[in-house]
Amino acid sequence: MTTEVTVPLLPCPSIDDIESFYAVLGFSTTYKQRKPNACVGLQRGDLNLQFFEIAGFDPAQSYGSCLVITSDIAELHRAFTTGMRAAYGKVLVSGIPRMTRPRVRKNADGLGGFSVIDPGGNWIRVFENAATMPAPTPVPAERLAKALANAVVLADSKGDAGQAARILDSALARPQAGDDPVTHVEVLVYRAELAMVLQDRETAAQMVARAEHIALNADETRRAAPAFEIAADLAAALR
Repeated sequence: MTTEVTVPLLPCPSIDDIESFYAVLGFSTTYKQRKPNACVGLQRGDLNLQFFEIAGFDPAQSYGSCLVITSDIAELHRAFTTGMRAAYGKVLVSGIPRMTRPRVRKNADGLGGFSVIDPGGNWIRVFENAATMPAPTPVPAERLAKALANAVVLADSKGDAGQAARILDSALARPQAGDDPVTHVEVLVYRAELAMVLQDRETAAQMVARAEHIALNADETRRAAPAFEIAADLAAALR
């Protein structure tokens, strides 16, 4: 029985920029050449990526993408976050390159996922290994949670931050007495994150401020802690 390994080969405008960025995430260079075609190979544990350089390539127009399956999505995201903070003083949440947060994807059977959008505009889509995870998170029924789930699919999976923002704006414009305050915080923080992607810093700041003023009890504060951690990163990016 043989063991096969697939290594994605992705485009970029500069292999030097790619090499520097992935070094921040803990990758080492396994191969690099300038001629006859500029390319670079990178490795982090069992994760291998290769890139080829195209002069004049526009990262914003890239369709490059690949899937990464891991049994510990939280640890991998934490490692990438630590690398970004050490190199840039913050987590990159807007522009190219950037990184999204681990969130449940209803279009991936409820598994958690996050994406790294690298300097070549390639989406490295990281997902939990379904074989090693407990039962996937069920599709939410509460209206704010449903809006959030739909927005995550559009922005984090399809890259349509504008439509995701419109979905959340519509939900936020119609508050209801039964809305879960923790989900309300999560929606506001994600809307702020989308605003950063859309280069709308004013809206991002407003959404973070609104999230901070949601009244929460002790248990709700505990449940909302991950969202407030994201909000703190967004506030740092706004400074």
